[in-house]
Amino acid sequence: MIATGQPVSRSHRLRRRLRHGDVPFRLLAAAFAFIVVALLVAIVGVAWDGSAAAREAFGLGFLTRIAWNPVAGEFGALPAIYGTIVSSAIALLLAAPPGIMIGIFLSDLSPARLRGPLSLMVELLAAIPSVVYGMWGIFVFIPFFRGAIAEPVSRALGDTVPFLAGPVTVGRGLLVAGIILAIMILPTIAAVSRDVLSVVPTHQREALLALGATRWEVIRHALLPYARAGIVGGMMLGLGRALGETMAATMVIGNTPRIDPSLFQPATTAASLIASQLPTTNTELHSSALVYLALVLFLITLLANSIARLLVWRVAGAAGGRR
Repeated sequence: MIATGQPVSRSHRLRRRLRHGDVPFRLLAAAFAFIVVALLVAIVGVAWDGSAAAREAFGLGFLTRIAWNPVAGEFGALPAIYGTIVSSAIALLLAAPPGIMIGIFLSDLSPARLRGPLSLMVELLAAIPSVVYGMWGIFVFIPFFRGAIAEPVSRALGDTVPFLAGPVTVGRGLLVAGIILAIMILPTIAAVSRDVLSVVPTHQREALLALGATRWEVIRHALLPYARAGIVGGMMLGLGRALGETMAATMVIGNTPRIDPSLFQPATTAASLIASQLPTTNTELHSSALVYLALVLFLITLLANSIARLLVWRVAGAAGGRR
């Protein structure tokens, strides 16, 4: 027993940490953290090595080339980049407002007896496999969308609004893919919004209610500013899933590597192009071009996540300054 006030030697502190598991736990946690970094480096290294032939043949011009013709040996990433960004942007624009409103309803407006079942339904919607969304899109949504929306809108506005121009043939296209992706990321945004709004301190609500504020004023002036950083983070999580979605996008977007101003026309995304062509490649250059495209998709995702992190930091800093 060491007397009170007696200096504790370094060896004794080390033995004590070893006995209580501090050092082994720290080493184990650090090992897992470095494993994640190593996996990331390995993935980038494999993609970089596999894309060598395409990088030598096309260089950075691969990003701006439009033609994608495996037979002629012509490959360009711009149609896939365009389809990936536009479909994901459509999905985020369509899913973010209802997702945030669902989160507000579940955290503050829903009756207690409905909050649990509705939250469970939202989580189940997030767990549905993407291939099921794709099948539903093909057999249910696309026929309805083509007959009830796309064809009437293109006939009425196609001559004056280029991005709504026809003709609408099979119904698969960029807008359909964006809508399906919006349905897929909606539960993610809703669940994250619900969670961050639920942890807002009660005194934030009670202070405004004591001053005579309405429920809407409490939500607007107390809840949303406090939870803004978390809501932005949930939106970026949904955007990340939309950027990398493969199966559902492959089934409903049309898989046509071209850039068309009309949202009703078929297009492609980087993930769907890789998934549909990689198993059937016949040349080394074709395989290398697809791996190069995967590397480009990784960089797009990395850039989106970096921007999201900056937005979260800025929003959190602004909210903290106001408080």
